Amino acid sequence: MSDSITQFLSDNRIHEVECVIPDMTGIARGKILPKDLFLQAGEMRLPKSVLLNTVNGQQPDNGPFVGETDPDMVCMPDVSTVRIVPWAAEPVAVVIHDCQEFDGSPVHLSPRAVLRHVVSLYEAQGWRPVVAPEMEFYLVARQQNPHEPLQPPLGRTGKPEAGRQSYSIDAVNDFDPFFMELSQFCGVHRLGVETLIHEAGAGQMEINFSHGDPMDLADRVFLFKRTVRETALRHGIFATFMAKPMEREPGSAMHIHQSIVDAHTGDNIFSLADGSASAHFAHYIGGLQKYVPQVMPMLAPYVNSYRRLSRFMSAPINVQWGHDNRTCGIRIPKSSPQARRVENRVPGVDVNPYLAMAATLACGYLGMMEKIKPSDPMDSSAWNLDYELPNHLQDAITRMRQCDALSSVLWPEFTTAFCAVKELEYATYNRVISSWEREHLLLLV
Repeated sequence: MSDSITQFLSDNRIHEVECVIPDMTGIARGKILPKDLFLQAGEMRLPKSVLLNTVNGQQPDNGPFVGETDPDMVCMPDVSTVRIVPWAAEPVAVVIHDCQEFDGSPVHLSPRAVLRHVVSLYEAQGWRPVVAPEMEFYLVARQQNPHEPLQPPLGRTGKPEAGRQSYSIDAVNDFDPFFMELSQFCGVHRLGVETLIHEAGAGQMEINFSHGDPMDLADRVFLFKRTVRETALRHGIFATFMAKPMEREPGSAMHIHQSIVDAHTGDNIFSLADGSASAHFAHYIGGLQKYVPQVMPMLAPYVNSYRRLSRFMSAPINVQWGHDNRTCGIRIPKSSPQARRVENRVPGVDVNPYLAMAATLACGYLGMMEKIKPSDPMDSSAWNLDYELPNHLQDAITRMRQCDALSSVLWPEFTTAFCAVKELEYATYNRVISSWEREHLLLLV
């Protein structure tokens, strides 16, 4: 075990270590070990099939993906991820692990391994991706009946929010105790949160992260979701990262800003020396336009995700692009040449952050490799155009299965297994009889 992590655990008088991996849904799986056992073992072993859990705890037939014997994998701690768990009653640390085969090679079903692989394709070209996620989420009142619609929570005024409160300082201040503790936890957890704003929905907030390395940002988003949920519970409310939690409110996105820099010079390859946009910039946009509709299960992973992607609800319905145009799926913010970047507005906040970042970077990479020419930029509303994205999860899975180019970049083993997980979730959902069906069909058909 690294001397640095041993020193960290000693300096912080850690009693237990949460050893975690993200599965395909982005849920933390793993074990909690006493500090001495963690240091002595140096690794954690889990069934490889743990990575294949659906969001409701099922698994597809694992034989084709992990073998009939359901073997173990070796989970090695990434010492750069060790952090104090700020809400624990006694000193506890958390460490994110990498999933390896027994020969030391990466497990191709692991979301962290997929992201690391995509980043390595950039590194082979002498490039380094830079990303910055923006995360929207809702605070909602506690409720125990899943058949009842969610409601905004009561703040210090004792009233639920009404109407649109975009960028309202007072609406944020209504939940000051929650945000003060969340800010404290994020500081202790080293999450690098940059900005807090109130979004359009009732009880909807947005947190922005400073830009950086994709793996580091995915780790921080992974930990941030848990931090927000834990903080909300301490304040008697729920926090949800569903893409569309309430029927009449806007959905929640995880917009991903992305640029590519030269690994040796640090220069943004999206800009030329004279400050104009480069061919790489155009091709990156072209890659997003061509491949985002084919990789939607990684950007909109659940049935609920597609309820967000609706016209005039602050979410994209296509992959048009434009300069400072928020109606487009691909927005180019105003910036200096060195900060020239692309904002992918398609992903929902319900994504696995490792897979969402891998997906959008894979699309851009293929665009630059294939020199894909983008469409002309939109200078009007893209909401007035036709849908270009899949309308539901089953359509999205079919498109992803049929895209060989993406499969080769994301590993064929991962693509096949991930689609199997999504198909099982979709089949489980389809067995549910909704309240709409009971209300309108029970006595009328």
